[in-house]
Amino acid sequence: MSEERAGTRQEQVGRRNEQPGPRNERAEWGNEQAGRRNEQAEAWQEQAGDWTGFDVHEFQRGVIAEFRANEGRLGGMFEGWTLTVLTTVGARTGLRRESILGYLEFDGKGVVVASANGADKHPDWYHNIRRNPIVTVETGADTYQAIAAVPQGRERDELFGRVVEEAPGYADHQARTSREIPVIVLHRIGPVPGAERVKGMGDWIVEVHDWLRDELKTLREQADRLVEGSAERIERTTPDLARQMRTHCLDFCGALTKHHGGEDMAVFPALAKQFPALAPALAQLGDEHKAVARAQEAIRRLVDGFVPGESDPRRLREELERLADRLENHFTYEEETIVTALNATVPAPHVG
Repeated sequence: MSEERAGTRQEQVGRRNEQPGPRNERAEWGNEQAGRRNEQAEAWQEQAGDWTGFDVHEFQRGVIAEFRANEGRLGGMFEGWTLTVLTTVGARTGLRRESILGYLEFDGKGVVVASANGADKHPDWYHNIRRNPIVTVETGADTYQAIAAVPQGRERDELFGRVVEEAPGYADHQARTSREIPVIVLHRIGPVPGAERVKGMGDWIVEVHDWLRDELKTLREQADRLVEGSAERIERTTPDLARQMRTHCLDFCGALTKHHGGEDMAVFPALAKQFPALAPALAQLGDEHKAVARAQEAIRRLVDGFVPGESDPRRLREELERLADRLENHFTYEEETIVTALNATVPAPHVG
């Protein structure tokens, strides 16, 4: 840094510290913390000649306290760094865990790197997000909830290349270890403050489910009408109802096949790679889709096999109720499992 730039920076810091009020008090407190932290680090080095005895948790707590007190600005050895406080849920304990990490941003998304300074083991927070990808991100200027994705293969390599261009030190970290250092993308859940919410793939899936629910409701209502009118009006109304039910059934079953086939072939594998924590649930959903296909076929046979005046409308209604409940349970579980991840990562498809 040139003397002119250094002088300008000192003048700016001086003017900021001259301002009265809580912010100045926080800055002074943060500067004191930075000084104590640096003194502590120097004492450890002088005592052991290396980092033996270094309490990383105590060190991080001090950095996090200073970070929050100064709206993301740090002094001392971290002055000028762009950092974040990442809050995860402990994989074994279920407790909230806070980590101070380097923070980058690409294409409007936060990025953190599980380098652990080139250690041979992944940091604890990385194991946490593999178990539960929902995290809280603090940047000093903003705090938001996100879902953490772990890109794989070529996507990871290209992203790591961008990271190294911005922060070359991570290349040194990778050179120190044989493990592949993961790069994590933090997909914000919900819109940026003041911005309009963009419809995501998860919203679209819910809309498809709601349409399928309406079709099921129509089938059930028609079955109710058959039961209510079977003694007196079945000869007059049933043919129309039967045709309507077949039409709705074909629409419903065709849409359900296309919907779930698309999920199994494209969406689910991509989600499982990015969000390892979702992999077991996604595998279960894939298995459930086989049961859904059987339920869908049962509905088709049930409706196509209904013969006015011969078939029992009450049995038709009971079977429809049972199958509809099975499908509703599946829709609900699917929404609880994947909607948040999809909304945070994939925009809704354009349907013309």
